[in-house]
Amino acid sequence: MDKKQILVVDDEQGIRDIIKEYLVLEDFEVIEAADGVDGLNKFKNHMISLVILDVMLPKMDGWKVCREIRLTSSVPILMLTARGEEYDKLFGFELGVDDYMVKPFSPKELLARIKAILGRSNKAVKELEKPNKLQVEEILIDFDARSVFLGNELLSMTPKEYDLFSFFVNNQGKVFSREQLLNQVWGYEFLGDVRTVDTHVKMLRETLGKYRKWITTAWGIGYKFQAGENS
Repeated sequence: MDKKQILVVDDEQGIRDIIKEYLVLEDFEVIEAADGVDGLNKFKNHMISLVILDVMLPKMDGWKVCREIRLTSSVPILMLTARGEEYDKLFGFELGVDDYMVKPFSPKELLARIKAILGRSNKAVKELEKPNKLQVEEILIDFDARSVFLGNELLSMTPKEYDLFSFFVNNQGKVFSREQLLNQVWGYEFLGDVRTVDTHVKMLRETLGKYRKWITTAWGIGYKFQAGENS
């Protein structure tokens, strides 16, 4: 079986070396690029399974590279940045970023997230073979197409928003802690950044509009989804 190719786009040689060392030990093939333009070209010329993308890059920044990739591909993207403000994370997730790590980071945590993202990606591909739709009041979830409609309107959801929403829909009425949601939706054990869950719940509520109250906060615990709740 061919090795999965991981594209690492970062202008710091030291960062690329550390990431490559850990990935090679896990039998991944690493493709490197030191600027955005080279990174985009290498993405187009290789069968990339996942992209690790720095935000601050020469020639073309990471946001622009991400936009260009998303025009033609849904390949998983993990962003690296020195900035950790919620606005930056929201911006990245809205562009279709799958995960987000702030420098400095633990290489072991990065590896855990990469494995989780690839695991989720593989599972999503298999689930495409199972056509399934669910109508909840005015909302239609097409699991086969990974699409959500409100009436005749297609709701604009990032990949992770959809993952979180479909998980909630399939587990109505159950309360989940942030740690449990990280494990079930992101696919990795709790690694300390439960704010990722809060950020995505905030985004999902905004997307659902008048149905935002279906996602309720269980104070001191986490979140619960119940269609018809407070509607």
